[in-house]
Amino acid sequence: MRLQKFMAQCGIASRRKSEEIILNRRVKVNGVTVTELGFKINPLKDVIIVDGKRIKHKEKKVYIIMNKPKGYVTTVSDEYDRKTVLDLLKNVKERVYPVGRLDYDSSGLLILTNDGELAYGLTHPKNQVVKTYIATIKGKPDDEKLDKFRNGIKIDGYTTSEAQIETLNYVNDKSLMRIQIHEGRNRQIRRMCEAIGHPVISLKRIAIGELELGTLKKGCWRFLSDEEIEYLKKI
Repeated sequence: MRLQKFMAQCGIASRRKSEEIILNRRVKVNGVTVTELGFKINPLKDVIIVDGKRIKHKEKKVYIIMNKPKGYVTTVSDEYDRKTVLDLLKNVKERVYPVGRLDYDSSGLLILTNDGELAYGLTHPKNQVVKTYIATIKGKPDDEKLDKFRNGIKIDGYTTSEAQIETLNYVNDKSLMRIQIHEGRNRQIRRMCEAIGHPVISLKRIAIGELELGTLKKGCWRFLSDEEIEYLKKI
């Protein structure tokens, strides 16, 4: 088995993040530091150490949905000592981590798990998992700007994929928008809205695929049902 896959299955991080950990020389196999991403290990015989601690297949898989409030980072720890989404979890013994990004100033649906394979599947670009957001933006974009948003916008050397956007309401020079994207670049929706001249005032994710936030209150979380877990694995 590839080393990064084993790390993901042990709940260390997603497969992609595990690759970064390997490249940063934080992993040893049988006492030797490994930096090769395709390195193969035997999970039953080899001793794998990450950050000085041995990892094993031992934790049960945990799947959580959270309504993230503003003012929390979606990381396990933060170099600036800001609050992380893990500070909101109580009585969860297993080590879980956030799936994908939801920036500090945004709120809404966030999945946390120790299932590295699921995290990899939900975040890999090839799977094009759709995320739905409600955004309040400044002003009222015209049809030309909305078409530009839908067809892709060039930001820092790359062009965003096709997206969906529709106006739900307009009042007091603010527009309430429903936006769907299947990418997950850093602050992508905010940067796309800025590019068409209508900065985001507030942003909330309400769905990942057909999994909806529903009535879950801000700052609260619950375990996903078996049906919800199976659905996420399928997409």
